[in-house]
Amino acid sequence: MSGRDRLDHCWAEDRPAFGLWGSIASPLTAELAAAAGFDYVCVDLQHGGADEDRMVSMFEALEARGAVPFARVAYNEPWMVNRVLDLGAAGAIVPLVNTAEEARRAVSGCRFPPHGVRSYGPLRAALTVGSADPERLAAGALCFVMVETREGLENVEEIAHTRGLDGIYIGPSDLSLGLGREPGHGGDVLERAITRIREACAAAGIIAGMHCNGGGAEAKARAADGFRLVTVGVDASIFMAGVSRELVAARS
Repeated sequence: MSGRDRLDHCWAEDRPAFGLWGSIASPLTAELAAAAGFDYVCVDLQHGGADEDRMVSMFEALEARGAVPFARVAYNEPWMVNRVLDLGAAGAIVPLVNTAEEARRAVSGCRFPPHGVRSYGPLRAALTVGSADPERLAAGALCFVMVETREGLENVEEIAHTRGLDGIYIGPSDLSLGLGREPGHGGDVLERAITRIREACAAAGIIAGMHCNGGGAEAKARAADGFRLVTVGVDASIFMAGVSRELVAARS
């Protein structure tokens, strides 16, 4: 059994896995998300507050509650991907991938030779995957790349057909910026780009992932469109919105 089994079960039944974006560096918030029923939590090492030690604590909290731990690495460096996988991530999300060559670089960090450059040292991965065998470790590691620029969009069909890639994850805020729009105000231009990415994933037989800024209602709509890795929101944003709402109610 590997840490990704819950997601594979969702996808085998052609239904979405719903997750939370972990920007708060706390194993307690990760555990609460898992207890609430989220299928996965992605610890954000690019813009979030967690370091490696806190990331591992969050992974442990998620695993105890049966949720799948992901990590977004800070940059498309194979050693960064290798590191989060060795420490127990079931999958890596790699930002700012613009070409098929860059996608192959991301995948190489997830796969051992001769299929990649991942170095062997599965510290926690052997525990979470249930084996130290390189083939099983590689099979247990999901690799998603983010298409979030105009260049990435122009190359998305080629990116989607990268050997060993499990899916493409859309970052709508950066994609909006790349398309000349403000984050959260991408309009039809952004929606056409999102549709193109989703269709490229479908044609390549890989998973389409979506980062939602509009909460549960948007996540439901994206799932209906065919996205199968759907992040409902960012923990910090949900916390701020919730406490602000209650404070307004109290002061009213």
